[in-house]
Amino acid sequence: MTGIRTSHPSPSAREHPAPPALAEGPGRGRMAADPFPRWLTDLEARHRSSLTFVEVRKALQALSSLYVERRSRLSAGAALESAGKRAAFALYYGPLHYLLLRRIVKALEAGQPAPTRILDLGCGTGVAGAAWALEAGGTPLLEGVDRNAWAVQEARWTLGALGLRGRIHQGFADRARVPGAGGAIVAAFALNEMEDADRERLLERMMRAARNRTRVLVVEPLARRAAPWWSEWAHTFRGIGGRENTWRFPVSLPEPLVLLDRAAGLDHRELTGRSLWLAPSPAVETEGC
Repeated sequence: MTGIRTSHPSPSAREHPAPPALAEGPGRGRMAADPFPRWLTDLEARHRSSLTFVEVRKALQALSSLYVERRSRLSAGAALESAGKRAAFALYYGPLHYLLLRRIVKALEAGQPAPTRILDLGCGTGVAGAAWALEAGGTPLLEGVDRNAWAVQEARWTLGALGLRGRIHQGFADRARVPGAGGAIVAAFALNEMEDADRERLLERMMRAARNRTRVLVVEPLARRAAPWWSEWAHTFRGIGGRENTWRFPVSLPEPLVLLDRAAGLDHRELTGRSLWLAPSPAVETEGC
C-alpha cells in the first residue's frame, strides 16, 4: 500500500524512535506495567476455547478477503457475521489496531495532558480508546459506542481486562454524546464502514467539538479505496489547524500474532495507517480548565 502526500512529513523510526512492541509501556501516569502481554494471553484463551487454530485461520482469511475485495458488505456487518470471523477479528485485528493506536498516540503526544474522557466511536472491541487511555496513564474515563451487540460485549471485556474505567453501549456513532473541553474523540477503522450521510453528519459534530477544545483523532488504513472521502476530511481538518499524517512503524509482533500472520498469508513487518488530528493549543486548553 502507498502512503498519501501530507503537509506533515510521514514519521520514520528515526523521527519517532520506539522499542519493539512488547517492550513499550504506557505513557506517563499512574500505570507502570504494560498490560498488553497479559491481555493478549487472556484474549487467546477467551476465543480459542471453542475454535481450533485451523478454524480461526480460515476465518481470518475470509475476513481479510472481505476487507480487501468486498468492502461494500462491511456496512451491513459482514465482518462479524460468524463466530469464526468474530474470533479472528478479536484475536488478530484487535491487537494490531491496539499496537498501532498506541504508537500514533505516543508520536502525536496525544496522551499529555491526559484527556478526562475518551469517546471511542464505532469502538469494535474497544482497543483504540483503550490504547489512548493507557498511553495517558490509565486515568481517562472511556466511553465506547458500537451498533454491534457482540462488539459491545467484547469491548466491555477489553476494558475490564486492561483495568480501565468506562462504559460501552450499543448505538450509532453519529448520535453519541461528545465530550466537552478536556475530552477526546477517537474513530479508528470505523468511518470507512459508515454510510455517507452519517459520516458527513459526524464530521460536522467533530468540528464543533474541536472548536470547543475537544481533541479529535481519526485513523484509517493507508489504502485509498478504503476511504474515498479522506481528502475532503483532511482538507476540513487542516482548515481549522489540524494535521494529517501517514504512519509506518517497524514492529516485532508477539508470537500469537506472528502465527496468525503467517497462517493467513499476511506479513506485518510494519504497523501502518494514516491519521487526522486536531488538538487545542496548550494555552487554550489551560484557559478552559
